[in-house]
Amino acid sequence: MTSLALAQPLSSKFPGPWSRPAAFMSTLLINQPQYAWLKELGLCEENEGVYNGSWGGQGEVITTYCPANNEPIARVRQASVADYEETVKKAKEIGDALREKIQVLGRLVSLEMGKILVEGVGEVQEYVDICDYAVGLSRMIGGPILPSERPGHALIEQWNPVGLVGIITAFNFPVAVYGWNNAIAMICGNVCLWKGAPTTSLISVAVIKIIAKVLEDNKLPGAICSLTCGGADIGTAMAKDEQVNLLSFTGSTQVGKQVTLMVQERFGRSLLELGGNNATIAFEDADLSLVVPLALFTVVGTAGQRCTTARRLFVHESIHDEIVNRFKKAYAQIRVGNTWDSNVLYGPLHTKQSVSMFLGAVEEAKKEGGTVVYGGKVMDRPGNYVELTIVTGLAHDASIAHTETFAPIFYVFKFKNEEEVFAWNNEVKQGLSSSIFTKDLGRIFRWLGPKGSDCGIVNVNIPTSGAEIGGAFGGEKHTGGGRESGSDAWKHYMRRSTCTINYSEDLPLAQGIKFQ
Repeated sequence: MTSLALAQPLSSKFPGPWSRPAAFMSTLLINQPQYAWLKELGLCEENEGVYNGSWGGQGEVITTYCPANNEPIARVRQASVADYEETVKKAKEIGDALREKIQVLGRLVSLEMGKILVEGVGEVQEYVDICDYAVGLSRMIGGPILPSERPGHALIEQWNPVGLVGIITAFNFPVAVYGWNNAIAMICGNVCLWKGAPTTSLISVAVIKIIAKVLEDNKLPGAICSLTCGGADIGTAMAKDEQVNLLSFTGSTQVGKQVTLMVQERFGRSLLELGGNNATIAFEDADLSLVVPLALFTVVGTAGQRCTTARRLFVHESIHDEIVNRFKKAYAQIRVGNTWDSNVLYGPLHTKQSVSMFLGAVEEAKKEGGTVVYGGKVMDRPGNYVELTIVTGLAHDASIAHTETFAPIFYVFKFKNEEEVFAWNNEVKQGLSSSIFTKDLGRIFRWLGPKGSDCGIVNVNIPTSGAEIGGAFGGEKHTGGGRESGSDAWKHYMRRSTCTINYSEDLPLAQGIKFQ
């Protein structure tokens, strides 16, 4: 979704958490002089986490933390269920505003989520891009006019808004995924209610403050883009609420299953973007000068916390050892540190819990017969930094290899032929993204065809991550089947009616039926 090539020089106006004296460590970062830029986003020490035309919130107060050093940034008052119900009751030129705040909002993404600055800025850019895309799309949405078998009749398809779109997003893309849903839903004529991840509540508040200003300037009701910061209780309320006509959920497969059951119980609509256990395949004819840097990006980007991160690498047995050695050398050169430093490519995991899951996965891989040939440990530095990790020697169907772990662990396997490796790619429960590296034209089209990858994203000679907004984004099987962003994903946010118009003076019936 972003590119490391977008790196920009770090402004001295925005020093990172690594540059302050120890005396400040016990206070909220937002109160320290070097974090004054947070107030440019309208943030303060304690922020109200509900917006429905006015700001409020009666739920518990949570503190958000910087993953780079686990220091508190600021506090956000979450929504109560009563706040949520009030917001739903009320909820019946954003790109330009985002452009003005792209750098400072990108820095907040880096600070609170933990991804490197270039990825944080790139994520905001993606919201800007989808706004531009949506503006053009708004002039192209329409249904076909179909020929009728009956003389003097016209048959048309009419698309109308679904109404209220609920959007629940995850911590790893706290701006872009909301942007995908919000921009497309709005040009389809809907209003939106957003619940972001509790650990990125400041980002949610900052984004809505930007949007609220645009709505106010255009004399539009603020509740068009509502916000309820909160936890599982708010998410459950949204899933069960018949007033939410479509619920878009991004998160784990486990929670996504619970969400879709609650929505289906009321015969509602859901759009699911769930887990991915993505594979990259390198054949014997692969250009290794492409494989290593591109696969490296998909593992290192966002510290392995993207849903499109490659977690399995299948390498033809003839080049296995060379690929592993190249990766080890490349990993050793990855610059780790201050996520606002434009030279740094790798930052921390999002939370302490993420670090625990990383360690658990490494130990489980060892128990199942894997060998850690690189990394596998927590770094000795402040924050949630872990080592980039390579594991070899596992069976292709090892339990841990079939488990999605949001961490920079690469499981590397040997394969003998195309048939077996295509099957191995497809044997996991998720079906989000996949990639092969080869020069064989026949193999490429077999990979794209019905006996190839069963994923929603099927790439050739590029990594599994880094999707463009113009295509539909989403996956199959336990990934949920939903599609967001480009192509015809807009159809999720609308309801379709088939309309027959009789402009004649006769009353013919279809199929030639006579009823006299």
